[in-house]
Amino acid sequence: MNVPFPVRVAFLILGCMLFIGGFLLLKAPIPQPEAYHNFADQRPLLGMPHMLNVWSNLPFLIVGVWGMIWMWQNPTDDNRPLTGLGSPRPFLQTSERWAYWLYFIGLALTGIGSSWYHANPNNETLVWDRMALAWTFMALFTAIVAERLSWQISAPLVGPMVALGVGSVLYWHWTETQNAGDLRFYLVVQFFPLITLPMLFLFFNPRYSGTGDMLASLLCYGLAKVVEYLDRDIYSQAAFVSGHTLKHVIAGLSAYLVLFMLQRRHAIEPSTEERIHEGHEEQEGDRQVVAIEQ
Repeated sequence: MNVPFPVRVAFLILGCMLFIGGFLLLKAPIPQPEAYHNFADQRPLLGMPHMLNVWSNLPFLIVGVWGMIWMWQNPTDDNRPLTGLGSPRPFLQTSERWAYWLYFIGLALTGIGSSWYHANPNNETLVWDRMALAWTFMALFTAIVAERLSWQISAPLVGPMVALGVGSVLYWHWTETQNAGDLRFYLVVQFFPLITLPMLFLFFNPRYSGTGDMLASLLCYGLAKVVEYLDRDIYSQAAFVSGHTLKHVIAGLSAYLVLFMLQRRHAIEPSTEERIHEGHEEQEGDRQVVAIEQ
């Protein structure tokens, strides 16, 4: 990449500001349509209303708990040198782990919150579903941004980003109580990362391997949104499963691919320019990559 790293970062920030600012300024407030809660499959099975839409959230809970167990069982030693560029090591710094901890916690909460919502779909239960989702989106987005720009921003940024995501849902819910529903901030939280991440993948070098796994995760999430939109069409054709149920299953696969990526990724040697900006040091002689210093 011939464009200097600071210039690329500046253009990224400027583009983000223009996109978000333009959307918020030019788009009128968007209320929550009441028809949103009217899902195609409303069958009660085994005494549970909307059973398939409820139980199809189980993958979120499973992957969230699985991810937390894996994180607990795979601690990071900041003082251990990286002895080879192909050495399996999902995190070079302990501080990078917090965003993924919050991601997996958010996934588990999504499984619970979304199940709660689909058992009785309305705006009051939807707020719990969306708060968990926004939490999860922002935690993962922060992790990926930090791994492409600078690992040092991960820990200080993830808290405010998660708070921003949750706040966007609380703002939407408050506007609904004022009969002036406004989904714009929540839509930014949900869809802006999907637009930004391809630019990060294209214009900024990765800190770790696993970009292919992350792209597969994003494609799965995109497919999940498509089948969600085709909820009634799929249900009318299949009769036994709806698009919304399939959306949960495919989005659960998307979440698993993030864990799959972490389980097998390794560090990649940074470019000379990135070492300058992130404080990397490289020993001459044996060319061993040393641990990144705090």
